[in-house]
Amino acid sequence: MTLTESALFLASLPAQVDITPNDSGLPGIAQLRTIVGAVMTIGLVLAVLALIISAIVWAVGANSSNPHLAGRGKTGVLIACGAAVICGGAVTFVNFFWGVGQSV
Repeated sequence: MTLTESALFLASLPAQVDITPNDSGLPGIAQLRTIVGAVMTIGLVLAVLALIISAIVWAVGANSSNPHLAGRGKTGVLIACGAAVICGGAVTFVNFFWGVGQSV
């Protein structure tokens, strides 16, 4: 293949591929969105439950002069708050990284 043929071959390739997500590509997308929303709700409810239980453990540990139990309660509170942030911000995180990926 000569240099001219190589240049013609490269010029014939598409310059840009433009693919975006769509809602009509597969059947069941609406049901999948509903399921994902329900799972997010369950995650948030469980994070609230974990926060309540961890706060109770923290209070019992602090009132009974048990530093190990109080420390476990504090850790549980932080983990429950982190889980709530991740569940609540999952869509925003994915959209942010989608935008980063599109700009690469």
